[in-house]
Amino acid sequence: MKGRERAELRAKAHHLDPTVHVGQQGLTPTLITSLDDALRTRELVKVKLGVKGDVKPTDVANSLALATNSAVVQVIGRTATLFRENPELERKRDDPPPWRR
Repeated sequence: MKGRERAELRAKAHHLDPTVHVGQQGLTPTLITSLDDALRTRELVKVKLGVKGDVKPTDVANSLALATNSAVVQVIGRTATLFRENPELERKRDDPPPWRR
């Protein structure tokens, strides 16, 4: 991912609220499935990393990205932003809104 693309995604993600929260149980299969679903429907997802201890937030974000085949856009504090393109979602965006049909 190029720097310009990453900057555009950071700008879009600025107004998003965290969709997925990593709790004290860490990276569970249920959490990975939930994140995968969110990436499929939204492409750009913020994740709140609530895991405390010796684990660095960047390591957790990289593990999530690897498990979901996505890219880490940024990690600020304990919040990570992940992106995965969904070509099927693009076709839906090109359709006019329901009120204009």
